Amino acid sequence: MYSHPQQGGGPEALKLRQEAGRWLKTMRETHGISQRELAKRISVDYYTFISQVEAGRGRVPPDRYESWAKALNLDVIPFVKKMMSFYDPVTYDILFGRIDHQR
Repeated sequence: MYSHPQQGGGPEALKLRQEAGRWLKTMRETHGISQRELAKRISVDYYTFISQVEAGRGRVPPDRYESWAKALNLDVIPFVKKMMSFYDPVTYDILFGRIDHQR
């Protein structure tokens, strides 16, 4: 039976969330945006949410992809594809082929 890699807290899901968090942190820092400023830009009350996502303890909700992309000065479609590669790698692989996150 198939188990979605982002369902539950298995080690593979955690690893992918952590990789996503590192990438998001790099994008934020590259654009000189603090966690507080990003929280403000995406309309969340607590910057600690940004910290949780960057640490892999949370994830960007799909209905917030567009606001995150805009806040990070990134094009929306490539941002969504990148998030899908971390959060839904099986669907990503079907649609776009395998990705190596180490690149």
